[in-house]
Parts: sequence; structure tokens; C-alpha cells
Amino acid sequence: MYKVTVSPKFQVVIPKAIRRSLDLQPGQKVQAILYDNRIELIPIKSMSSMRGFLKGINTSVEREVDRV
Repeated sequence: MYKVTVSPKFQVVIPKAIRRSLDLQPGQKVQAILYDNRIELIPIKSMSSMRGFLKGINTSVEREVDRV
């Protein structure tokens, strides 16, 4: 667990180990979500980087008639 400080401008620095683990880049956008009295930052990925992330998913599930 890492400890960060909120600056007078309400800014925080994401620790280097976390930035590397999530491959965060300068200027990259993140979503800030308030959840059960805590803040969660979720990296926003570009659509091009999402290509193929569902590869191999089973698409043979039964669907409702209006969804075919």
C-alpha cells in the first residue's frame, strides 16, 4: 500500500510502481469514481488498444429473439 499527499491544489502523484504496473502515460485520462467513501482511479483505454481483448469469448449463448 502506498501513501500519497494531496497538494494545496488538490493534486496527487501516482506512485511509480503503480504507474509502471498499469502502463500509465503522461496525459492519459483516468476516470475518478467515488465508491464507499473512497476514490478509485480507472485508466481509460483507447478503442484501438481494446482490439482483440475479447478474443476467444463464447458467443454461442442463447439470445432473445429481438437481439439476434
